[in-house]
Amino acid sequence: MKRRDLLLAYYGAMAEALGPSRWWPGETPFEIALGAILTQNTAWTNVEKAIANLRTAGLLDAKALQLQPAAKLEELIRPAGFFRVKAVRIRHFLNFLDEACGLDLERLRNEDTRSLRDALLRVQGIGPETADSILLYALGHPTFVVDAYTRRIFNRHMLVHEDIGYEELREFFMDALPTDTALFNEYHALIVLTGKNWCAKKAGKCTTCPLARFLESAAP
Repeated sequence: MKRRDLLLAYYGAMAEALGPSRWWPGETPFEIALGAILTQNTAWTNVEKAIANLRTAGLLDAKALQLQPAAKLEELIRPAGFFRVKAVRIRHFLNFLDEACGLDLERLRNEDTRSLRDALLRVQGIGPETADSILLYALGHPTFVVDAYTRRIFNRHMLVHEDIGYEELREFFMDALPTDTALFNEYHALIVLTGKNWCAKKAGKCTTCPLARFLESAAP
């Protein structure tokens, strides 16, 4: 089976079992972008608490947030962990937005995806996964997000090697799948749900996994 057809079959199996994920949660593109930074090295439940603090303080707005002192920002995002580091990263992101679009994130929606991705990757504290999450989920750009769950699932199915790097893994999907923002969005969300519920780091619950039927036919 061609890689495109195989990957679409994986997608279909997860979608049938799990239904629409409606990910990434957030009321505005800026809130989603903040969430992408805050979720680094922490659980989403912790990010929700930090976002709730920012919402209560009326600071889910780039212009308002940029005016806040570092100590206040740190305290508000404390639940997300590594709050001092993340406060600095948010500040770098805000500075980028100020220069790139006058703090109006929506203005970046129609920019060239490759150029914008390169610009985001030059922002201190924003790596490939965070950049792609902002591009895909906040701005609707067609880029595929990959993570540890993606690597684990597709390595266990013998489709990628264990030490595959981020860019190579991303290209594994983007080179084969149709360039479709909605597909990329839902596919990654389904991978995360499947990884959390069935593909644990030490041992997977393979017999009940939505992808169980692919294990025997996975290509070496």
